[in-house]
Amino acid sequence: MKPFGKNHIIISVITFVILFLMNYIGNDLPDKLQRALLTAFAGVVGLTLGLFILNRGKNDKNPPQNFD
Repeated sequence: MKPFGKNHIIISVITFVILFLMNYIGNDLPDKLQRALLTAFAGVVGLTLGLFILNRGKNDKNPPQNFD
């Protein structure tokens, strides 16, 4: 799955909704909306960074020699 493709956006929206609802429903503090938004946004950013790292070397034509 390449970053910012159709599948990535769908999974990002699902991740945002799940993280937001988990933090908003389960929190009793007065700033629960801000915490839920920040946590959900951080989760989506982490997902995007993970995909960049995962796909960085996928089409590398010059793999490192003598890896072991």
